[in-house]
Amino acid sequence: MRDLLLEIGLEELPAQYVLRSEKQLAERVSTFLTDARIEFGAIDVYSTPRRLAVIVRDVEEKQQDLTETLRGPAKKIAQDAEGNWSKAAQGFARGRGLTVDDLYFAEEKGVEYVFAERHEAGQATVSLLAGLEEVVRGLTFPKNMKWGTSSLRYMRPIRWLIALFGEEIIDFSIEGVQTGNVTRGHRFLSKGDVRVSTPADYEQALESAFVIASYEKRKAEIERQIGELANEQGWTVPLDDALLEEVTNLVEWPTALFGEFEETYLDLPEEVLITTMKEHQRYFPVYVGDTLKHYFVTVRNGNADHLANVAKGNEKVIRARLADAVFFYEEDKKTKIDDQLARLDRIVFHEKLGTTGAKARRVTDIARALAPLFNAELEKVERAGAIHKFDLVSQMVYEFTELQGIMGEKYALQQGEDKEVAAAIREHYMPRFAGDASPATPTGAVLALADKLDSIAAFFGIGLIPSGSQDPFALRRQAQGVVQILGDWKVDLTIDKLLSQIVELQLQAGLYEADKEQVKAQLVDFFKLRLKYRLQEQGIRYDVIDAVMTTALTVDRLDARAQAVQQFVSTDAKPLIEQLSRVVNISKKGEAGEVDPTLFENDEEAALHEAIERIVPETTQAVESGNYERAIESLRALEAPIVAYFDHTMVMSDDEAVRRNRLHEMSRLATTIESVANFNALVL
Repeated sequence: MRDLLLEIGLEELPAQYVLRSEKQLAERVSTFLTDARIEFGAIDVYSTPRRLAVIVRDVEEKQQDLTETLRGPAKKIAQDAEGNWSKAAQGFARGRGLTVDDLYFAEEKGVEYVFAERHEAGQATVSLLAGLEEVVRGLTFPKNMKWGTSSLRYMRPIRWLIALFGEEIIDFSIEGVQTGNVTRGHRFLSKGDVRVSTPADYEQALESAFVIASYEKRKAEIERQIGELANEQGWTVPLDDALLEEVTNLVEWPTALFGEFEETYLDLPEEVLITTMKEHQRYFPVYVGDTLKHYFVTVRNGNADHLANVAKGNEKVIRARLADAVFFYEEDKKTKIDDQLARLDRIVFHEKLGTTGAKARRVTDIARALAPLFNAELEKVERAGAIHKFDLVSQMVYEFTELQGIMGEKYALQQGEDKEVAAAIREHYMPRFAGDASPATPTGAVLALADKLDSIAAFFGIGLIPSGSQDPFALRRQAQGVVQILGDWKVDLTIDKLLSQIVELQLQAGLYEADKEQVKAQLVDFFKLRLKYRLQEQGIRYDVIDAVMTTALTVDRLDARAQAVQQFVSTDAKPLIEQLSRVVNISKKGEAGEVDPTLFENDEEAALHEAIERIVPETTQAVESGNYERAIESLRALEAPIVAYFDHTMVMSDDEAVRRNRLHEMSRLATTIESVANFNALVL
């Protein structure tokens, strides 16, 4: 056994794509080896801004032998009446490198077929590894580029390749770049190319050239250095996960340092300072206790030489940024909100959907209709709807788009707006991402729901529907936000009724190019997927999701229904599920109607009717109150009567009146069962 090393050397990768590319490379190498029948051990992954690499441990020297049983045509096709092989049989054998002498007959599901055994001896692993070229070429990225005369589209130009099986170089080339055993160290600190003798030498060879190849080790080193720096200075430096990941993927040899800026800049809103540091400069803010201080921590892609000069350079950049922020902030405070609103009509939201001002007015109309569901004050909803986009024309938000809503709330409070109205300007963007909170105020919740629904339904109305990975207007994220708000606020409105309401309101605005029923159907299907995703996030089984899924339930009731059924199937549920499914299946042969007890022919039929008379109202009441656990418990009492009923009763009686009466009974019971769940969908 030998270890296998594959490294792709590139120009600097965008930080946000490094880890997903590292993972993809490992998966593709694993799939390649598995498909090639080459056994291997663990796969170690490596990545920096300039490289993606894997080391596969304990790769076998030879692929496994292959023995497979091949089925050909049926015997009646393979041979004629005299037992001669047909052209079909001869072609079957020839196509697999065999002769008709290798064929034999065997029976499968009552039919005789031609079969053959094919044996293929395993080849030497080293002779197959050139196939790694296709692994490298096959990597996919969100954005690609071409360079020089290359026909390959890739995230960044490939500059070197290592492919080693033990000490042996695997020979292939990509766009003129030949594989070898030479990598490159740190762009500035390394003194030349670095030779890698074997895969086991890889990490140490790079470390000697000022490259920490492991993302996890580089991240741990950054955490250690920042921790030491914070302890020395008596600071708290929160390590935001997303920022830490980005910084780790921007450097190969990290060195932490700190800088400072004038204390007067602390008069800016804290969000402005943090956004400037994190989003624009990739700096970590510094606190003493809960108080933000006029310092920052950053990470250099290099060693500790001349750190003072590096700190001064960073200080110069952030001072310029903060000076701009002060100017924007002071200028924005001079402008009245109502004066800014008119400017929204000069910003195009979408060429087919009008301006941002027109959107804000549509959102206000929707919010007005939804306000009673949240017990929101109509006056506050209308004012928040009127002004909730005003900060988009502020200079601060124009420069720092991440602060939309946040600055709107601050400016609104400064100009005397109601606290809840001001909060709604910030909250209407919530939840901004997966895991974010829903709006906390009724006005904010109404506005957030209205804004997201307006965008989703409007884009569907003009045919801009997300497909595959394409979702340029983030409609999936907004729809997930709608579902979250409805669930968190326990809104007493089903998805289908909500969508019908929105479609009607948008028709009045003259937005749609498509038929409204078509738009509504597409929206319902779209939101069904979001509801399924919500249940998956809660750990609900796929078959349970199928059993409870409906847009005719409120979101919180759908959650409760799914949790109850999930709990039910974790018990000894199979006997009851089988009986309930049996009732539902046979009920489809009839229709609803009154049950006449005088037509009963045995005690079991009467006993089931008596149980239904008692249990159906209990179950219905439990379902109506949203208590699905109690509803399922009520149905448990039906198991024994149903079993006895079917043991002694033929539903499809020859007597038409008796048969119809029994189907009425089954239909009534099936309606109650299906109000709890579609038990037929459960996988036992």
